[in-house]
Amino acid sequence: MLPPLEIVERLLLAAVLGGVIGLNRERHEWAAGLRTHMLVCLGAALAIIVSAFGFHDVLGQPDVVLDPSRIAAQVVSGIGFLGAGTIMFLQREQIIRGLTTAAGLWAVAAIGLAVGSGMYLAAIVATFVAWLIMAGLKPFERRFLNHQAGPPRMLLCLRKGAGMATVEMAIADSDLPLQQMVLHHVGGDEDQLELLFEHSVRQAELATLAERLRHLPGLLSLSFGAVPLRPTRTDQT
Repeated sequence: MLPPLEIVERLLLAAVLGGVIGLNRERHEWAAGLRTHMLVCLGAALAIIVSAFGFHDVLGQPDVVLDPSRIAAQVVSGIGFLGAGTIMFLQREQIIRGLTTAAGLWAVAAIGLAVGSGMYLAAIVATFVAWLIMAGLKPFERRFLNHQAGPPRMLLCLRKGAGMATVEMAIADSDLPLQQMVLHHVGGDEDQLELLFEHSVRQAELATLAERLRHLPGLLSLSFGAVPLRPTRTDQT
């Protein structure tokens, strides 16, 4: 049986290591943040401690066999239900979000199992590597891999009744492959026009189109990708 101090140390270390990873997710306001990662790591550590040492008093009885690895396997597979709750499919953008968060929860559960088993070095190294992957590689990924979350998109807020023909002509003149055009009535005298382009369209091409549209009569605001672009307002009489 583990000494009480050893149990406390393992549980606290599991919470701390889970918090190291969760802190980065909390900063970016993802679905699973600091508390979620701490609880997952803490719970996994407690599960393996109970599995390995919680039945010590019955091991001396005949025909009693203990396999601590069974609990570890259940934790690893069971965490999938929690991870699945963080994955979302966005129909409009045709993209999936939350996979990294789900993978992080799965990794945190494994770290908790390592701490609960007394494998402190493995748990600390895994925490450092996981943090490096989830936080340190993000700037590198954005700069060099140039991933797009979904198809290039442009949003235009227009006064009701603004000329749609001018927008269609500008798109046709730009020769950009348009995937979808959706007009939403926001409320009052304001409409929102959403333009979805093919993945081959580059950010610079969207910027050129935005520059042509920013002086469009009736245009209230325009944005594309993640960079907002405010047009020059035109007076309407």
